[in-house]
Amino acid sequence: MKLNHNKILITGGASGIGLGLTERFLQENNTVIVCGRRESLLQELTAKYPSVITKVCDVSVEAERVELFNWVTENHPDLNVLVNNAGIQQWMNITDNDFMQRAKIEIATNIEAPLHLTSLFIQLKSFTTVMNVSSGLALVPFTQVPVYSATKAFLHSITLSTRYLLQPKNIEVIEVIPPALNTDLGGIGLHDAHPPVSTFIEGIFEQLKAGKTELTFGFSETVTHSDPEGLKVIFDRLNPVK
Repeated sequence: MKLNHNKILITGGASGIGLGLTERFLQENNTVIVCGRRESLLQELTAKYPSVITKVCDVSVEAERVELFNWVTENHPDLNVLVNNAGIQQWMNITDNDFMQRAKIEIATNIEAPLHLTSLFIQLKSFTTVMNVSSGLALVPFTQVPVYSATKAFLHSITLSTRYLLQPKNIEVIEVIPPALNTDLGGIGLHDAHPPVSTFIEGIFEQLKAGKTELTFGFSETVTHSDPEGLKVIFDRLNPVK
């Protein structure tokens, strides 16, 4: 992936890892479009970065995904990069009364949205790159967030297949595999002890510059290089017996 002079759509690009990617891609002289559910966050983003183009869109809703694609086709047909970053993480238990209701929200956001958006945006003639943001929990689940972990395992798997399937179209498929970072994902304060987003972003951009398509950092680098025995050790550490 060339790092400058792209037109990039980042879902959920106004906070957390998405904001980090937005800021870094701006530094590399790219045009960045950010979509998100919360208009107030998008307004804060454009107040700080006036060059960012924003669009209110809840990617968990099929009709809004289609409307987003139609809007881009009409207004930004030269878009060439899609970053599937928007995600939701909920701490829950399969024994919870509202488990399925909440699980459906995660599945719609973390699985249906990137699948659908990818299938739409690869139709653009200018399109060159898909970037999927998964998680180290795709390889070793954290049982406090069981559905989130499973959705990221799905995203990791479909990314491998998509990379293969899009080779004839010369579309590059990149996977960003973050560890837990100091963001509000899952709830305010849950990840305060983890590394800052800025350090992670610098790490993955060094890998992008080196031409890598699987970008890891810290914990996620460890799990991607672990054998089955090592993964079991990590699982037991993440999920100690009560």
